[in-house]
Amino acid sequence: MTYQHSFADSFNREPTSLLTVQPIVFYNLPQGFYLRSSGIWNFDFENNLGYIPVGLGAGKVMQMGRVTVNAFIEPQYTVYKYGDQVPHWQVFAGLNFQF
Repeated sequence: MTYQHSFADSFNREPTSLLTVQPIVFYNLPQGFYLRSSGIWNFDFENNLGYIPVGLGAGKVMQMGRVTVNAFIEPQYTVYKYGDQVPHWQVFAGLNFQF
């Protein structure tokens, strides 16, 4: 969980008040596969926007020579929202290499 709030009004910038929460769930399966959920909940108090996405994705960790590769994809649906211009669906995907 993080909270960001502006404390100085310099250069005529808009004030900021943002809360983000990221519950993370992983479930390991055999042969390097796993299930995941890691949607980031966003609450922008200055602009009256907020949404809570819930995702269910899958990934695989594998060895390619001396490099460990982690590939995943996680569709996320917004189960709660308020305000204008908030997403209904998101797709979070990644490819990580560990040398």
